Amino acid sequence: MRRYLVRKLITYVLAFFVGVSIDWGIPHLMPGDPIQNLLSRFDLDSASYAALYKSFAQSFGLNVPLWQQYLDFWKGVVTGNMGISIWDAPAKVTTLVFGAMPYTLALLVPAIAASYVLGNRLGAAAARRKVLDNTVLPLGYVFQAIPYPWLALVVPYLLGVVWHVFPTAGAYSETLLPAWNWTFIASLLDHWFLPFLTVFLVSLGGWSIGMRNLVIYELENDSSRYLRALGARERVVRRYAYRNASLPQLLGLALALGVVIGGNIVTEIAFHYPGLGYLIFNAIENNDYFLLQGIFIFIVMGVLIANFIIDLVFITVDPRTRLSMQGATA
Repeated sequence: MRRYLVRKLITYVLAFFVGVSIDWGIPHLMPGDPIQNLLSRFDLDSASYAALYKSFAQSFGLNVPLWQQYLDFWKGVVTGNMGISIWDAPAKVTTLVFGAMPYTLALLVPAIAASYVLGNRLGAAAARRKVLDNTVLPLGYVFQAIPYPWLALVVPYLLGVVWHVFPTAGAYSETLLPAWNWTFIASLLDHWFLPFLTVFLVSLGGWSIGMRNLVIYELENDSSRYLRALGARERVVRRYAYRNASLPQLLGLALALGVVIGGNIVTEIAFHYPGLGYLIFNAIENNDYFLLQGIFIFIVMGVLIANFIIDLVFITVDPRTRLSMQGATA
């Protein structure tokens, strides 16, 4: 067990190193000059422009060689000081990220959990009932094939513009100030539902199809036939089939996190929802190196931590993995 955890930790540390290095490199390959974008907001003569450009370049650490910028970036990662946002100066990157993170988590966590649980249940039920199979499977293929941007346009158009059921943009009403009262919370939930529904629906189809196919395979394999030959009830056989089919789905959840997060970013931009995705859009539009790097650092850390937790859960729920780690032989 200890060797397994140490090996996993080393793997995740290496992945974090590579992820941080790519995070630093990609913004520097983007076209455009962030300081020029910042100074273009003001009407300056050539002398003032040159003086301010030199001052900002020194303040943001962009006047030193790239290798020095890379080391300074790692220093900021270790110390938690990701610098100042170029787009929203003088706000700190960490302040902007922590301000947007609750909105992203409020979308991602319920959408992932609800789509995973409900999708697996629907898929397992469809594997046993032909009526459900004729409805769940086609709908699953439809939802899985729908791109996030398209659904993020259709859902608000139908439920917001045509039927006027939910608002189509923002995190809460512009007439309200953030406060812990029922009026503000109701407005939060009202604006949250459509972005949540978009991420939930696209994710639901994949889990339903995957579980349906896995359960059918488990019900037809030799172990299920052996249980039936021993006189086990069909309910017991189905329960074991569902448990065995859940293991690949759990691994699939770890692999799907990046895709879901990418879809969530697109959804936030489409709904003008003030999470990390919308912050990324503003950072790219304004060539804000520091803000873009800070957001991706938190995304990389979140995905790696979630994958590590899923690894630990997989060890707990799969006795075969525990036995192999203890050196048991068949």
